Amino acid sequence: MKRIFEINPWQVTTHEFNPADKRLQESITSIGNDYMGMRGNFEEGYSGDSLQGTYLAGVWFPDKTRVGWWKNGYPKYFGKSINAPSFIGIGININGEKLDLAASKIKDFSFSLDMHQGLLTRSFTYLGTTTTVRFEFQRFLHIKQKEAALINVVATVLTGKAKITFTATLDGTVTNEDSNYNEHFWQSCGEDSDQRTIQVKTIPNPYGVPQFTVLLKQGLRHNNHFVKGMVTTTKAGLSEKLTVDLNSGDRYNLEKDVIVVTSRDVEPEMQAQKAAELMTRLQAKSFTENLAEHTAIWQRRWEKSDVVITGNDLAQQGIRFNILQLFMTYYGEDKRLNVGPKGFTGEKYGGATYWDTEAFIFPMYLCVAKPNVTRALLQYRHDQLAGAYQNAKDLGLKGALFPMVTFNGLECHNEWEITFEEIHRNADIAFAIKRYTSYTGDESYVKNEGMDVLVETARFWADRVHYSKWRQKYVMHGVTGPNEYENNVNNNWFTNLMAQWVLQYTLERLPLADPAAQKRVHVSEQEKANWQDIIANMYLPEDHERGIFLQQDDFLDKDLQPAKEIPATERPINQHWSWDKILRSPFIKQADVLQGIYYLDDHFTKEEKERNFDFYEPLTVHESSLSPCVHSILAAELGKKKQSVALYERTARLDLDNYNNDTADGLHITSMSGSWLAIVQGFAGMRYDKEQLKFNPFVPDNWQNYSFKLNYRNRLIKVVVSHDEVKLDLISGKQLTVMVKDQQVELKEGEVACLKV
Repeated sequence: MKRIFEINPWQVTTHEFNPADKRLQESITSIGNDYMGMRGNFEEGYSGDSLQGTYLAGVWFPDKTRVGWWKNGYPKYFGKSINAPSFIGIGININGEKLDLAASKIKDFSFSLDMHQGLLTRSFTYLGTTTTVRFEFQRFLHIKQKEAALINVVATVLTGKAKITFTATLDGTVTNEDSNYNEHFWQSCGEDSDQRTIQVKTIPNPYGVPQFTVLLKQGLRHNNHFVKGMVTTTKAGLSEKLTVDLNSGDRYNLEKDVIVVTSRDVEPEMQAQKAAELMTRLQAKSFTENLAEHTAIWQRRWEKSDVVITGNDLAQQGIRFNILQLFMTYYGEDKRLNVGPKGFTGEKYGGATYWDTEAFIFPMYLCVAKPNVTRALLQYRHDQLAGAYQNAKDLGLKGALFPMVTFNGLECHNEWEITFEEIHRNADIAFAIKRYTSYTGDESYVKNEGMDVLVETARFWADRVHYSKWRQKYVMHGVTGPNEYENNVNNNWFTNLMAQWVLQYTLERLPLADPAAQKRVHVSEQEKANWQDIIANMYLPEDHERGIFLQQDDFLDKDLQPAKEIPATERPINQHWSWDKILRSPFIKQADVLQGIYYLDDHFTKEEKERNFDFYEPLTVHESSLSPCVHSILAAELGKKKQSVALYERTARLDLDNYNNDTADGLHITSMSGSWLAIVQGFAGMRYDKEQLKFNPFVPDNWQNYSFKLNYRNRLIKVVVSHDEVKLDLISGKQLTVMVKDQQVELKEGEVACLKV
């Protein structure tokens, strides 16, 4: 495996510049502040192959769906996280030569992402015909002042003389690589050379989706003093040119400050005034002072969420990188937002949220963030119920069908077998309500707004199943389970199981709901009886001879062979095989049956878990980024420690080591919580049920120890696991009893409980 970034617990650094790895480097060095973000593009520009990408949270465009054959119910548009106007540009010309790492001669290249605070740095020495110049870049997106981006470039002349021209640009003429019709999604609203601003607006659309207006403002400083160059404007573009003459030994720094405001927060006619106010506030402090303020916030985040691994820098770097990228994408400070699968790192997939949020992001954020963050994620879905009703109606079904991909609640994904067959997301969303309620002890949501979600998804499931007279069971045809390498199957075990679970949980919670909620959802006795009949008679396929649950009807008709038999030259299979060959193969993209066992952990015996794991895992190619963590957690529970650790390494370093050969498109943001889950739920064996936290920990052989913190019911608990003992420190909160390897341990604030293991 080729590793282009060096191993370091707090840095992601490379000293090699290889144009063939440019897109991969860009993805891994992406930064964000959960308001905006960008790939690791070069400020001075780059003429070689690159994916230019800047993205603004909540700003998107409904691109017309393009399909060969239209089907009733198809979404009319594909929602895209569009490439936003670029504001990082600082073109550089030295003695008449344009600086371009695709053509210029350089040495001593370094590119680094400091994970302490999401600071991106880059440096190299330019080798000109008459001069050599050392360039150093720093860039960060302000965590406190979300609308602000700061870039600092330092040029030091090592030999000769250098006439350097810096051209700071704002560019609204950007495009998306994945545009169906090669459209430009932005149109100019005006440029102001005096105020150094451009304002752009998304082009009109016929779908009633609001157009977004964005204003960008830049200001330049040298040694913390304002400087002004010659400004020129073009349609949707602005450039400011500044020239300096430097002798050998001279050093010149130029800081570019940027403010970005959008119509999500500021009306278009007020954006120029607001941007000016924000720029004044930003420039009241130096670059160093702003960075210190930004870093202090990151330090507080890390104090609550860091997972510390002693003895294995490879593992340590992997989980910190994932936590960093997650928090740069979403920290729960804007309730209108969710976690996109690529975050701010690429165009692929589109959409603001998938089922990934509830299935993978949610259980981590429950433990590392304040309860209001996960409560906001639940509310996000409730706020989009109107769209879920419409999605179900488009299929001729009752209740609510939450979308596979969305920005506003309406389905905006354009693959039928995924969009309208992978309906298990309706249960994943309901299951998040159960997780929140069980972990936090807060029943206010499930008793009120959550009841709307539960009842309407239950109504959908009750209408989506049908009764088979032949089986004398309720069945579900034409679905796609989590394993997307199987489409349009009948009786996917996971989907049927979770539909049954939603109906059961909804019936259990209904009598406990607030009277107003019970009245609002109005579930009749006839409905309840129908739901109970479905629960009692849901068909869940099994193979009794093997003692396993069948992924779907006829799965055993396949030519069963382990994934290890696939030649390495044909992996990943989704990049080498036809879709026909994949669909006919026995190979599984990600946890499917095992996803259900992971969810409903206490519903199955250890023997059932082991038989199903031993059957399905060898068939799994783990070509979904969501796959390794579930398998790692189950392997840990079953005592398969080496396998659990290997799968952790895959999920922790999925992007850093480019396991699936697709990181160049952007990072797998929504699977990044998997490394945290693999350690906490897997290695530490953390579970919460019956009002109690439980741990069943082990330490990987090549680690010395590890530690993490949990926010649990107004308590902050630190857990340290080594090979011979477990330490639990109740940092704050009321006394608590937890279980560690079936032993009760009393935790008191300010005291560290030690248990030999």
